[in-house]
Amino acid sequence: MTPPRRQPARRRTATYATVPLAVAALLGAAGPTAPGTTGAPGAGDPYFPLSGNGGYDVRHYDLTLGYDTGSRRLDGTAVLTARATQNLTRFDLDLKGLTVTAVTVDRTKADFRRDGQELVVTPRHALRRGREFRVTVAYHGTPKPVTDPDGSPDGWIPTDDGAFVAGEPQGAMTWFPANSHPRDKASYDFTITVPKGRTAVANGVLLGESTAHGRTTFRWRETQPMAAYLATATIGKFQVERYTTRGGLRVFNAVDAREARAAAPVLKKLPSVLEWESRLFGPYPFRAAGSVVDHAPGVGYALETQTRPLYSSAPDLDTLVHESAHQWFGDSVSLTAWKDIWLNEGFATYAEWLYAEQHGGPSAQKTFDALYARPASDALWAYPPGDPGSGKHLFGTPVYARGAMALHELRRAVGDRDFVRILRAWATGHRGGHGTTAQFVRLAEKESGKQLKGLFHTWLYTQGKPNSP
Repeated sequence: MTPPRRQPARRRTATYATVPLAVAALLGAAGPTAPGTTGAPGAGDPYFPLSGNGGYDVRHYDLTLGYDTGSRRLDGTAVLTARATQNLTRFDLDLKGLTVTAVTVDRTKADFRRDGQELVVTPRHALRRGREFRVTVAYHGTPKPVTDPDGSPDGWIPTDDGAFVAGEPQGAMTWFPANSHPRDKASYDFTITVPKGRTAVANGVLLGESTAHGRTTFRWRETQPMAAYLATATIGKFQVERYTTRGGLRVFNAVDAREARAAAPVLKKLPSVLEWESRLFGPYPFRAAGSVVDHAPGVGYALETQTRPLYSSAPDLDTLVHESAHQWFGDSVSLTAWKDIWLNEGFATYAEWLYAEQHGGPSAQKTFDALYARPASDALWAYPPGDPGSGKHLFGTPVYARGAMALHELRRAVGDRDFVRILRAWATGHRGGHGTTAQFVRLAEKESGKQLKGLFHTWLYTQGKPNSP
């Protein structure tokens, strides 16, 4: 993610296959209610205690949405295919606002109630651990964004011609019921119907579009596992560009006409940026690529929505490089806890430094030196990037800049060859999955043959400005 302009600090696996319902039937229901059979209302993340849920893992989301840009009404049906990770008599979904009209579990009516951002579901029959099941939720209403701890809007953000839909860190729940924590990744199908003349852009590959009775329906599919916050359904009056790169990537760019002139020369560089990053980090992890450049002046940031980064205005080249690098670091390799956000933002920021260094800009060392010259009182040293302390600090300067400085110190310690090998091993070894800071430190030590815990402790976890490098 790139930061809101008002906050210079912030920048913000398996392919789905239909699960036979017969399998669920054979597994059967659990016995009478027993202690420990209620799914937790959160995934246990201290920064966002109610984000995500316990007791199940979502394999696939099938979202059917209709949005009226005039009334701003959203009608939705979400079908979640999931697996119980414990015996379940009750479980939660994250959904804020919106009116739920019906819930079924395996086509059988289920009881439900609302509790803040939790949709609490009680199936007619309990679910055994390991059972595959489907939850269908019908809902409608006027979606509204949430305000994040840093004061920025997040989720379904209305615009003058549609909606800018950016979910990091907690906004997915504003437009579909989800297990909304990066620990739980799934594949997605989107069917989005909007007024004729509008374009609805989601993740992955566009399967088709059709128009009837003044409405156009767009069908999108993302087969690779994706965290809920990376899903989008952005809607607007867009100029659309489609092409296939020489490497076979299907590119879909959607640009608001008000941003088109400024965006064009930057978006033209997308294929070469992805090629450069692929040489550095390993093969591009998805089948599709592109950009959504909206005109959303009240937002002021960009987000690395999977396969198709989302920009609230025309991006500059640094921002394009940054959000593209997130396709490896943050999207393909995802977090298990929000405190490790530097693994996303520090890596994407350092990609900017490397790109500049290799394309006629300042060296990474020069960029590092300019940052290190800041006084100890500067916001850069306000808190350690390895554990920012709360959701308020997820997108602050230390996470981005000091996180990148930690990677530069690693590069200096191990040399360029080992450093590149570490980056590639991280991106390819955790492709489609998750990673933690502790795992990255162990990988760096293994690949380099050096003890590096002290270096990472200094640059990621110590308070204040580290001693001179």
